[in-house]
Amino acid sequence: MFPLRRNRRLRTNEAIRSLVRQNFLTPNDFQAPLFIVEGKNKKEEIASMPNYFRFSLDLLQQEVKDLWSLGIKSVLLFVKVDDQLKDNKGTEAVNADGLMQRAIKTVKDAVPEMVVMTDVALDPYSIYGHDGIIENGKVLNDESVKALAQMALSHAQAGADFVAPSDMMDGRILVMRETLETEGFTNTGIMSYSAKFASAFYGPFRDALDSAPVDAKDIPKDKKTYQMDPANRDEAIKETLMDIEEGADIVMVKPGLCYLDIVRDIKNNVNVPISVYQVSGEYAMIKAASEKGWLDHDAVILEQLTAIKRAGADFIATYFAKDAAKLLS
Repeated sequence: MFPLRRNRRLRTNEAIRSLVRQNFLTPNDFQAPLFIVEGKNKKEEIASMPNYFRFSLDLLQQEVKDLWSLGIKSVLLFVKVDDQLKDNKGTEAVNADGLMQRAIKTVKDAVPEMVVMTDVALDPYSIYGHDGIIENGKVLNDESVKALAQMALSHAQAGADFVAPSDMMDGRILVMRETLETEGFTNTGIMSYSAKFASAFYGPFRDALDSAPVDAKDIPKDKKTYQMDPANRDEAIKETLMDIEEGADIVMVKPGLCYLDIVRDIKNNVNVPISVYQVSGEYAMIKAASEKGWLDHDAVILEQLTAIKRAGADFIATYFAKDAAKLLS
């Protein structure tokens, strides 16, 4: 008891604070999401994500090399698909010469050691902006799962190390795992978006890929019939355990900061690596507040990333990956 126990003794100076610090950030903790667009010499800033860009394949090569030089060893790929290639079934998603498939090969050619993970969902390819096939005003589950499994196989054939299904359809991990096994891709991993919530923080991301649900008759206006209710907690563990049973190698919680209780719950219940996605809305808020002079940009970045790791994340998909790696160096 006080005064025999004075907790401030362990906070006296930076040397002591460093000595007893429990969590540390390194570039190994970060995965960089990358947005890819068709064309040549394109580096398009995303209006709602200041200082974050879509890259054409020729510029993607240098970006990947820059990330590797900073110690970032994994990227998560997303593609912005031309409208004329979109339909209700995501047909373009399995095109062996599609943008995603060429992006995978581009990254592997540029930095063969880079761990390449790929987004598996139909919304970038859908005329309706949904993660599955639409029929009679509903998102079909089983038909969508079949399409997603073929999409995952196409990514594996192009050279992806991991496929990352973000769709939240029931049973898709098992079908993907069985498809990959049958086709001989036994070493291709699955990072499942296991606890993905129907969050309001995804807006800037949908701007980046033009993948928001369309406002049309008989089309669901949001993704709440398949993404999880932000008010719920217990089902996150259930969803995650089911994905692991079906063959997921890594599980993800998305978004990050508002869901740290979920991260800790899952950490306490599973024995596989946990990824956390610090999403576009979280990025945009820090950028906007710091531009106003209301927050210390760099300090807030590192504090939020540390909080996510402290909650139980093994690594973090973050748009601040490059900035944070530079700060830590």
